[in-house]
Amino acid sequence: MKRLFYLCLLLLVHVCVYAQQAKYVFFFIGDGMGVNQVNTTEMYLAALQGRIGTEPLTFGSFPVAGIVTSYSASNPITDSAAGGTALATGTKTYNGAIGVDVDKQPLRSIATRAKASGKRVAILTTVGINHATPAAFYGHQPDRNMYDEIALELPESKFDFFAGSGILRSTDAPSLEPAIEKGGYAIAHGMDEYEEKADGAEKILLLQAEGADVNGLPYAVDHEEGDMTLAQMTEAAVAFLMKEKNKGFFLMAEGGKIDWACHNNDLGTVVKEVIDFDNAVKVAYEFYKKHPKETLIVISADHETGGLGMGYHHYVMDLKALENQKVSQEELSRRITTLRKQTNVSWEQMKELLSETMGFWTRLPLTWEQERMLRDEYEKSFVQHKVEFAESLYARSEPLAAVARKVMSQIARVGWTTGDHSAEYVPVYAVGAGSEKFMGKIDNTDIPKRIAKVGGYK
Repeated sequence: MKRLFYLCLLLLVHVCVYAQQAKYVFFFIGDGMGVNQVNTTEMYLAALQGRIGTEPLTFGSFPVAGIVTSYSASNPITDSAAGGTALATGTKTYNGAIGVDVDKQPLRSIATRAKASGKRVAILTTVGINHATPAAFYGHQPDRNMYDEIALELPESKFDFFAGSGILRSTDAPSLEPAIEKGGYAIAHGMDEYEEKADGAEKILLLQAEGADVNGLPYAVDHEEGDMTLAQMTEAAVAFLMKEKNKGFFLMAEGGKIDWACHNNDLGTVVKEVIDFDNAVKVAYEFYKKHPKETLIVISADHETGGLGMGYHHYVMDLKALENQKVSQEELSRRITTLRKQTNVSWEQMKELLSETMGFWTRLPLTWEQERMLRDEYEKSFVQHKVEFAESLYARSEPLAAVARKVMSQIARVGWTTGDHSAEYVPVYAVGAGSEKFMGKIDNTDIPKRIAKVGGYK
């Protein structure tokens, strides 16, 4: 009887441990996506329905949610390199470090551990494949700007699937693609070429079509037919990884341009980037519904960007106004530059452009002060020809485009404390096997440690 009791107990322990194992792991990182970026987007979606409140994003409806601290080893405010390294390896490091500790010694990422455990691995991003966050999952360099060195580490990882906008460069040396191909990777430019090469490839790197911007995919608000999306990348990655169904997989997908839009304090672009990010999560969630006992989905962020505050003046907000913004600040800047090439650009011409792209006057009434801000910048830029471009980390914009973005934030009644990162909490959401481990207040280094435990990684 005693022996039977212990056998039953051992079986129960085995069943409980097994139940916590996730054969399939999705880890989504919204770069720069703080708690308020999510809350603003969900309140915007509710406003589109004509009501006050929130309309949950797919991941916003997950049963497990918590908050995450994001400080680095060198500063209360992390950069994406240290933040990405913490999320990839479970170790704090200094700002600027990629996959190395404070002593510049290599760290093992959860992606590497998953691969060593027999899983297939995919790394996806909407920005350069050797940008900070994706690089932290396979690279080991003391400086995030060592793009060439990081890219050459990609084939050494032996991960199965990579996808991003392009390969960033730190030198003018010849293309790095031959070195990556020599490492066993088929390289596909665009979804059409990917479809041609995927079946016959053992490992693959998916990039945008040749001639596209290697720095990042177009913003969701600027998306045109034929542009790649994170959702498409996620679908392609899942299909590619499932060519060997018995192995299971680890997939990291980054929405990298949420951060870029926040650096610009461009709220209309931010909410559409978060929605685009959520569309990729939907792909994972559909997979989860088919494999609920074997799948874990975790969503978090490396840091918050912009110090977004929900409330600007009095006790009101008008997030529905954001639906009138049809282009990003960067695209508006390009259109203003094109208009500038003409001679004698009139204020009426400029008003027509701002009405078409931002909804000003025709759909969104402006106060006298807001119109004055726009008119004063027009006079300075187009009459006096004194042009002082607005600089952010990832963009250099026409001053009038920056003022238009500021006016939109005023209309929506939100504020920004910075054009850089902040030390604010970021969220974590989870569903599936072992998801309860992500509840409550945790540190960013806890996330990969708990994913590794649930995934059973070496």
